[in-house]
Amino acid sequence: MSHHLVCTVEQGQLLGKMDRDMDGNPFMSFLSIPYAKPPLYQRRFRPPRPPKKWHGIQDATKGPKPCFSLQMDMTGRASFQFPRIKLAGSENCLFLNVFTHKLYKHGSENLRPVMVFIHGGAFITGSISRTTFGPEYLMTEDIVLVLMNYRLGALGFLSIDDPSLEATGNAGLKDQVQALKWVQKNIKQFCGDPSNVTIFGQSAGAVSVHYLVLSPLTKGLFHKAIMQSGTATCPWGRGKNDLAEIVRSSHCKETESAKVLEFLQSMTVRRFFKAQSKNYRSVRGPGAQAVFGPCVEVENPSAVITEEPLELINSGNYNQVPLMFGYTDLEGILGTWGSRCTIKKRLRDLLPYSFKYDKNSDEFRELSQKIVQFYYGKNKPNPGKREIFAQLCSDITFLRGIFQAVKGHVKTCEKPVYLYRMSLETNLNAFKKFLKYKSKGVCHGDDIFYIFKARYTKYKPKSLEETSIRRFVKLWTNFARNSNPTPMNSENLLKTYWYPATEKYLHFLDIGTELICDIDPPELDRVTFWEQISQEVNENYN
Repeated sequence: MSHHLVCTVEQGQLLGKMDRDMDGNPFMSFLSIPYAKPPLYQRRFRPPRPPKKWHGIQDATKGPKPCFSLQMDMTGRASFQFPRIKLAGSENCLFLNVFTHKLYKHGSENLRPVMVFIHGGAFITGSISRTTFGPEYLMTEDIVLVLMNYRLGALGFLSIDDPSLEATGNAGLKDQVQALKWVQKNIKQFCGDPSNVTIFGQSAGAVSVHYLVLSPLTKGLFHKAIMQSGTATCPWGRGKNDLAEIVRSSHCKETESAKVLEFLQSMTVRRFFKAQSKNYRSVRGPGAQAVFGPCVEVENPSAVITEEPLELINSGNYNQVPLMFGYTDLEGILGTWGSRCTIKKRLRDLLPYSFKYDKNSDEFRELSQKIVQFYYGKNKPNPGKREIFAQLCSDITFLRGIFQAVKGHVKTCEKPVYLYRMSLETNLNAFKKFLKYKSKGVCHGDDIFYIFKARYTKYKPKSLEETSIRRFVKLWTNFARNSNPTPMNSENLLKTYWYPATEKYLHFLDIGTELICDIDPPELDRVTFWEQISQEVNENYN
């Protein structure tokens, strides 16, 4: 291994390895870099601490284990069967991967834009494994790329409201903040520019990015943000405080908070996970809250946020940076998975949890009827109509929250706010294939495969797939470089100008077989319907 692949960070030296991008050009990988102390024993559920120093050269050529959780096992799959799920990972998991083209020597190097990615997985699963998140596409551009693990499930999101115990929730988001602090201190060694950091994420990763935008903890830690298919205003972007349920399911007899915490910290991680799993059964319907996920914390020095996301958006009191939001044109294909389209049974579970209805009340029945009428017209809800159910799931689970956030930020953000809609359907849309969904539409998660190289996707040279990968990469890295996804001297690849959204027109970019900038997204009438419903419910909807 050649000697110049040793990088020195604050904690010690790292040995990296050479890799090749999609065009066969070299870049460097440094994997499994510790950015915090292991969150074990007394540190379980608590905010992360800065990492320890080490002696000698640490091997950084193998990727980290995921944070302890149920993981999709994608290895050795016949093409596009739904993946097996297995318990995997470790509690000692606060590591990140850095990919770069150059190491810093004496200050003669130009510093590159830094892009920090946060993975999705509903806050209960996911990892930075190269099985799904290969850097080979993004590394065709002159950037430095960082991917991080963060704690998942109750290990990352359990909250105890007594600030003196330092377990007030959002430990998983605090891990992300700690990783960003590590980036500020160390990324220059990889020729990354600490004053030009873009955070981006998909699904729960996008929700995380949105919380980091809204948080006072992250001031100066990043300079732009991209949110793909998720915002803090989506119903599942919020967790419910499940302390009482975890206490019950772990057969803890203690009642005093400090003793409860001690009990939960002393359990083996597998036993704790078993207790946690009993709580997932309560999740039903497109408007459900996350079982374990971000929460609004009690006031305390390490709190990520202590106010309602929507109030923060409307107040303008957040990190004022350029923002990009987007969605796929049929996110809700995800909600049609399996036999879940029996809408009759699920009318009860349709509405967003925040509507707080008694499900046996007349108001609730009336509202449900109104929704069914809007989507299905005179037809009885027909389980065969997966397309309509997919639309319904898209709107309740994703679009309502995303548009709520975009419209709010357009009013209060001093920097540009961009909106895209992905309508591109090619062989790379892997989630749609996994779910065996045959009709038109781009599923939640299908955008990932144009930005990262997954081991289970393939494309032919000079195909629409390849052109599309290059377009996505160009838009994302242009935005990271100079806050503008389509600079005026844009290459032939883009051929269009993407205007930021305004209060009058939402100017979105449709990312299809071509790139088209248009005024109002086709889903707007459905979103407006939900705004009206919300006003009727008079749900804190400004």
